[in-house]
This record gives sequence, structure tokens and C-alpha cells, in this order.
Amino acid sequence: MLERVAVSVESLPKSIASLTSRANIREAVVLSTCNRTEVYAVAEKFHGAYADIRDFFCELGGLAPDELHPHLYSQHDEAAVEHLFEVAAGLDSAVLGESEILGQVRGAWELAQAEGGAKSTLNLLFRHAIETGKRARTDTSIGRGTASVSYAAVEMAEEHLGTLQGRRVLVVGAGEMGEGVAMALAAGGAKDITVTNRTEARAHQLAARVGGRVVPFGKLPSAIANADVLLTCTGSGSVLIDHDTVAIARDEVDTPLFVVDIAVPRDVDSAVAKLPGVTLLDLDDLRDWAAKGIEKRSAEAASVRVIVAEEVERFVVDVTARQAAPLVAMLQQHGEAIRVSELERFSARLSSLDPAQRAAVEAVTKGIIAKLMHTPSVRLKDDVGTPSGERNAAAVRDLFGLG
Repeated sequence: MLERVAVSVESLPKSIASLTSRANIREAVVLSTCNRTEVYAVAEKFHGAYADIRDFFCELGGLAPDELHPHLYSQHDEAAVEHLFEVAAGLDSAVLGESEILGQVRGAWELAQAEGGAKSTLNLLFRHAIETGKRARTDTSIGRGTASVSYAAVEMAEEHLGTLQGRRVLVVGAGEMGEGVAMALAAGGAKDITVTNRTEARAHQLAARVGGRVVPFGKLPSAIANADVLLTCTGSGSVLIDHDTVAIARDEVDTPLFVVDIAVPRDVDSAVAKLPGVTLLDLDDLRDWAAKGIEKRSAEAASVRVIVAEEVERFVVDVTARQAAPLVAMLQQHGEAIRVSELERFSARLSSLDPAQRAAVEAVTKGIIAKLMHTPSVRLKDDVGTPSGERNAAAVRDLFGLG
């Protein structure tokens, strides 16, 4: 199911545009990783937005609502804030405390900003989330040890095989995850590392960093024939290595092949596991393996949850504070700046006015600005601390460009 609703990096801009074009969604960030596909949205109406996001997932995965519904989870208001902060802090990862998720959260936010999906409300939320994730890793030991999916995959392979030294290792993929895998292999003492990637230049760069070599992507079957360990983590979005490819490649090979596939969607067809001499592990196996180490970090996780609770409270206070007095002042300053600018633009035409006439122009223009700003200022103050107040404050910031 997760594979069917995974969103590739190339598809993220289209996904954000699709979500924000729907009637009940004002802002949206899409976070799609090996462990989750999540939409963070600013909703005009909760139930309407829930239906819009559900429909988005159904369209994405070719699913009926009844198929999807058992797998959906949703949070709103402070619970949604808490969930994002826990995600950024590594509490909701396959590997507890893993470090890669913080960069993924930042990347999802930055892309949404570029595509117009993240504005004042989600910008504030994700800025706090990044700060929470950093604080969790600075103030606790949650990120020490095996703190990435890439390193966990290599450690899992090492535990199953006893050692990686002397093994011929093939890494398929030279992106962020592939780089993490290759670096973990090198740190673990693996000497015989081969890298392949669709973009060969990236494969050469990565191989140079770990003292490995490169095989062209078109020669993947022969590389599989020569490998003892295969670690694959591309973002291709479809199966790259099927049953027949491995069967033919290993037909005359007597040694076993150990495969770890941490891509979502998967790179290796699950039928490969049925081949004699082939062991195939995927993200489900990695989660089970990583769960064994959770007890060791349970005390750190408890400390991180305290940090998350503190940061949620700080966020709520910040949101409330941004709804009223400071925003009203910014709005009035914005109006005054426009008034003064317009008077300066027409200064030549107004130069013949005597002091009394000039004072009358000042009074009239100030009165117009004051009347225009009166109703939104009163509404902002009256609705502070309510969902309506939050929506109005965000709308004023976005409409007037107040940041």
C-alpha cells in the first residue's frame, strides 16, 4: 500500500499543485519517505479537507476509498503539530532516532515553499519542526549509534552474514540513500564495493569516495552475477531487478546472494526470494530488526517526548501571539507605508498646496487607511486563540505579504 501512494521527487510539484487546487485546502506539504507518505495541510473545513486528501491518495494509487481507509491516519490542530515534531525528532522512524528524516522534512518544506504550497501557517509550523528535530539530537542521545536507515541496512546485512569483509558488494543507486549505504559499507570494513546508477557520473563520484569501482547500469545482470551482497535503494518508482534477471545472472553461480532492498517502491521483485541461494530482505525486515534496538533508546525517546511537548506548547504560544497585536501593528504600518509612498509619488502635483490644504490631504488619506484597516484589525483581535483567528491571521499575512 505504501508503495502505491509513494510520491517521487519528480512528482512532488504536481502533487502540491493538485492538493492546493482543491476547495478545502489552503496550504499543503507532502512528505514521502521510505516509511511514510503524509500530507500536512491547512484546511478551510476539516471534513472537506480530509475527503480532498483521501481522494488525492486514491487518485495517486489507483485505489478505492474502501481500500485506502484502513491505512489512513489523521491528526488535527495540536495533535498534528505534535506528530510532525515527533517525525522530525526521529520518534516515528523505522530506525528510532535516525538522522535522515530531518533533512527529508526540510526538503519537503522547501519544495512546497517553492511551489507555493507552504505559506505563513505551514512555514511557521515546519520552521518549529526543524528546530525541534535539531534540539532532540543536540539535547539527547537519540541520534547516537545506528541513526539512519542506510546504516541500519548495512548493519542488518552484517549481522546476518557475520562480516562484510571479503564480500563482493554491489550498491544500486547513488542518490542520498545510496551514498549513505556506501559510506556505511566503507565504515564497516567492506573493501570490494561496486556502484551502479542510471547517471554514471554520480556513480563515479560515490565510488571515488569509498574506494570502489563502477559498473555501467546496462551491465547490471553481470554485476549481480559477480556479487555476494546486493544493496539497492534507488528512487526509480518501479521494479528494476526481476525474478528472471537474477535467475539468469546466478544460473552458474554456486555462492549465495544476500539482497537488501530499502527502496520505496521496491527495486527488487519479491519473487526473487524464491530463487535457491538467494536471501531477500526489505524494509519490513529492517523495521523488525531495528525494533530490537528500541529498548536501548527508550530512555532517550522519553526525553525527546518531553522536548516535543515543550516545543508544541511554544508553537501554540507563538501562533497565538502572531494572531493579534503584532500582526495588527504590521498591517497598519503596511497601510501607512503605502499612503506615504503615494503622497511622495504625487508630490510634484501637491507642491502648490498651502499648509492648511496639505494638512487636509494628510488627514483625508490617513482617515481612508484607518477605515480600511479597522474591520480586519478588530476581527483579528476578537478572534485571537480560535481556529477562525488562526485562519484570518494567516490570510492577512498572505494577502498583504507580511511574512
